[in-house]
Amino acid sequence: MEPRLLPDEFVFCSVAHEQEEAVADLPVLATFREEEGLSLVLERSLAESHGFRYGPVMRCISLTVHSALDSVGLTAAITDCLARQGISANVVAAYFHDHVFVPAARAEEALMALRELQNRRK
Repeated sequence: MEPRLLPDEFVFCSVAHEQEEAVADLPVLATFREEEGLSLVLERSLAESHGFRYGPVMRCISLTVHSALDSVGLTAAITDCLARQGISANVVAAYFHDHVFVPAARAEEALMALRELQNRRK
């Protein structure tokens, strides 16, 4: 596992299902259709330029390890490592990699903690 901190700030927001077509062409990082609306993960600057309300500002740490979608324990190890440091984490498992969204103000600290975890697991 090689954690890599992406340079941009990201936010999570939601739009009503009736507005999905209006955001279909936006370069969002990820979407998830929920009962309450379409959740978007996008760069903070994009959210601000479109007037979206959003939650905490996050940074993304991508884990450059090919983990199977049905692997056991990786997400638990990551979240436990960060929880011990008092850092919240929102983990998104994509097809090739896992991506950990952490509060922007603590991103460097989270990156160091994940690197220490990586070194312990070698």
